Amino acid sequence: VAPGAILLLTFTRRASQEMLRRAEQLVGDRSRAVAGGTFHSFANNVLRKWGQPLGLKPNFTILDRADMEDVINLLRSRMGFGSRERRFPKKGTLAESISMARNKRRALDEEIQLDFPHLIEHSAEILQLAQKYEIYKGERGLLDYDDLLEKLIELLQQHADVRRRLSDTYPYIMID
Repeated sequence: VAPGAILLLTFTRRASQEMLRRAEQLVGDRSRAVAGGTFHSFANNVLRKWGQPLGLKPNFTILDRADMEDVINLLRSRMGFGSRERRFPKKGTLAESISMARNKRRALDEEIQLDFPHLIEHSAEILQLAQKYEIYKGERGLLDYDDLLEKLIELLQQHADVRRRLSDTYPYIMID
């Protein structure tokens, strides 16, 4: 198998580096042509190269978890949630609930009911906040880590030409 026809994917940067190191031990310098990395880095590369049909510009900015929480906190303040008179969930909890719903491919209100029942009393506000968060990102060309995976799925499901290019380039995929 030509090394350039192999794609190695895993969840963490450390694990991907270890996978590529082991490949090099097995086959030597030829392994440098093997593509490898995290799911997020792969999604990032694919979306920068072929994400235009989804309305993505190649120079989009990625929000890490801390950035996501800061944006949520900014929007929470702008919307008047979390005033001193009324307790509102912390930015980390809000980000976690939004992210979990997306990763489990559930509606946010369902995710709150199932895994965040302590947030039920704030459901309506959290749903509004999540909607504002999506608008905020879209207006500024921002993607968070969850968007990288979701947009890659969307791209592959909706665009056979991209799917074909990737499958032609990487007929051999190993997922750790």
